[in-house]
Order: sequence, then structure tokens, then C-alpha cells
Amino acid sequence: MSNVEAMRLFPPRGQAAHQSQSLRRLFGAGALVCVLASPALATSKGEAPAPAATLALMAQKNMAPGAPILVRSYKKESVLEVWKQTREGRYALLKSFPICRWSGQLGPKRRQGDRQSPEGFYAITPRQMNPNSAYYLSFDTGYPNAYDRAHGASGSALMVHGICSSAGCYAMTNGQIGEIYALARDALAAGQGAFQMQAYPFRMSAQNMANYRADPNIDFWRQLKEGADHFEATGQEPRVSVVGARYVFHDQTPELEQIARDYHAQEEARSAALVKQGGASIRTTYADGGQHAIFMAMTKAGVNLGDVSRPEALAYAGRDVIVTPAHVPPKPVAWNVPLAPPAIAQDAPAPQPLMAHRLMSGAVPILDNAFAARPWAVMAQHGV
Repeated sequence: MSNVEAMRLFPPRGQAAHQSQSLRRLFGAGALVCVLASPALATSKGEAPAPAATLALMAQKNMAPGAPILVRSYKKESVLEVWKQTREGRYALLKSFPICRWSGQLGPKRRQGDRQSPEGFYAITPRQMNPNSAYYLSFDTGYPNAYDRAHGASGSALMVHGICSSAGCYAMTNGQIGEIYALARDALAAGQGAFQMQAYPFRMSAQNMANYRADPNIDFWRQLKEGADHFEATGQEPRVSVVGARYVFHDQTPELEQIARDYHAQEEARSAALVKQGGASIRTTYADGGQHAIFMAMTKAGVNLGDVSRPEALAYAGRDVIVTPAHVPPKPVAWNVPLAPPAIAQDAPAPQPLMAHRLMSGAVPILDNAFAARPWAVMAQHGV
């Protein structure tokens, strides 16, 4: 370990005490342990065990230490989640980790040098785990996958790693990647052939799909949404293939397949209903990626996060731009609703039936003489 790396992991006693006090005031002792703590030293950092608190959490959630895992990441929220299979066979959320840095914009990576952190479905095998990474510990996402290659994407070596610096990767703190690495290593060692990483632009809710309906990436994101819905509905890792340069998802049994289809149809209906309600459509822009708010607060508190990539770009991260303004849909018109005739003098001639609210499709309203003579009075009387 170099002197620089040692200083990063183990700051001087006075500096460490100051950082610890600042973090405890901001987030409590639990957050300090979660965000900054490095795994216990072992014969090598890649062999350090998962923290005892995490093992206890597994027991509480009925998960075996070597049970399969699945990773999900969300750029806009800057969160990486580790899911783990329970003894009942469904995946459940084990832990969430704030992402220290990701780069680029919302949307897939397309070419070498565009600084985009990838989005899509990736498989990580034991060969992609790197205990000797220059970024403390890492695993390769597997970009480009079959979908990326079908679209002519270029680039390689896009990782989830330590050290808060990204040029197309998902960067965590050293303590976080140590724990994530241990969870992945133990699952692979116990027989999981590969674990799936689902990399998303944002949480794939019906509301977000409605919000981003005008974004140029929406067709790609709708494909990711279908895969996300399969997982949400069944609690099982979806089987992923690429057909005609599009993602295709399957489940393990016809029954699970139907459950996933029904859930996805419900989500699409929710999104369509939200669009119909007239909400704005947006795009979210970044100078160069983002990081979780907890790290921004830590920086403001004087905590040294190490070699953070392009810190000046974070001031312009996550700005929502309205593409289509919100509008209130017109209220439905009541058709052929009988209305009481307006009060008129006894000696006046009897009026013809009021037709003010009887509309002809594509034409102006048909109005009677009384309405034409006194429009404001009649409209006020009937609350028009």
C-alpha cells in the first residue's frame, strides 16, 4: 500500500477525529460506519470478510451468507442496492449504498470516451472480479453486452470500484466496495455462476416513465422498465436475451411469466393515466454525472473524500428541464343534461327549450333565443 493510499484510508488522528465528529452530527454513527469504514484487514483486502453487522442482517432477513445476490444501480438517485436470495427463494433487498461518483448523463453508454456510466443488464462472473484493482477493489460490469454490441457501442473496462472518481464507472468509497466485493465473492464462491447487475437511469416507476416520456432515450428505458417489472413482480432474476437489437425478458415458469406480464401491463396503464392527467415531461441534465447527497454534505462539512473526479461539475448535477409544460385537462362536458329554464316575466312569450349545453360534435353550441338575448344571465344562473 502506498503512502498516499494509506493516508486516504487512515487519515491522521486529529483529522480522523474531526471527520468522525462532523459525520456523527450530520448523519449519526450508523452512517459513519456505512459510508467510510474500510473492511477489516485480512491476508489481502479481497479476502476480507463481510462485516458482522451485515451477516446479522442476513440472518434477520432469512438469507444464507452464500446465497445468490443481484445488484441494482440508479444514476439519478445515486444509489446502488445489493439484493440477496432468501431461503424462500425470492430476492429481497439486503443493503443500499450511496454512490460516491458516476459520470456522464442519464442514458446508455454509446462510445469509447463519452464518459457515460453504462445502463442495461449485465452478468458478472468470477473472472470479472479484481482484488488487485488500482481502485482498491473492483468488478467489471461486462460492458459492452449483447445489446450494446448490437447498437455498435464501443468502450471497455467499466467498473464498480473504490476511490470516488469516475470516467464511465460507478465509484464507491473503499469501505463500501470492500463490503460489496465480499458479498459478491461469497455468493460466487458458493456456486452462483454469475450475478446480474441491473443498471438504471432512475427508479423505474410509472411516475418516472411518465415524467421522461419526451426524452430521446425513452424507447430504451421502456425496455429496461419491462425487465425491472419482471424482477419486481416475481422476486426472481429475469432471464435476459437480445432479439432484433432489443432486450427480451423471460421468467423461469409460465406462471411467473404471466405474473410479470400482468404487472407490466398494470404499470403501463398507470403511466398512461399519469400522462393523461397532464403532468409535465422533463429531462434531467448533468455537467458530468453526479453523486449521492450524503457525500455532498460530507464535502461541505470538510470531510476529505479523496480524489473525487471533476468536483466542479457537481454544482450543475441533476437539473430538471421542462420539455412539455403541465396542463390541466378540460373537464368532461355533461351531455344532454336537462336544465331548468330561466325565470322570465309572466307576460313574456314562452321560450323554446334551452339548448346551451347540447353540443354537436365538431360544431358550435346550438343556442335558443332566450340565451342569445341574455347570455350572461343564463350562464350565471346555471353556473356556467
